[in-house]
Amino acid sequence: MSGHPHAFLVLFLGVAVAFPLLMLGVARLWVICYQPAKPSALKNATYECGLESTGESWIQFKAHYYLYAIPFLVFDVEVLFLLPFAVNFTELPTGALVAMLIFILLLAEGLVWAWQRGHLEWK
Repeated sequence: MSGHPHAFLVLFLGVAVAFPLLMLGVARLWVICYQPAKPSALKNATYECGLESTGESWIQFKAHYYLYAIPFLVFDVEVLFLLPFAVNFTELPTGALVAMLIFILLLAEGLVWAWQRGHLEWK
């Protein structure tokens, strides 16, 4: 492509602006053509599993489930950070070993803190 050095950027910017605008225009035309003209009571009715909902919809959940779930997620996700370290253990410098030991010590400190606070006990 010979020409102005910024011609590709202008073309790219034009496509980047035109494509979303085109999609919004198509969506607007779709709504104009296929949207029901007048909502009715049947169209505005609550639908869930084909059954009409009855009774109180408010349910109280126990917080104990979340007290177990949050530490599990924290330690489960942190294992993903240990995997690349474990794969390249022999090729890494000493600084990486020290950084990973600090990371593991911080995880252990969090586990001890949760244990001492009683967050790991079912009440």
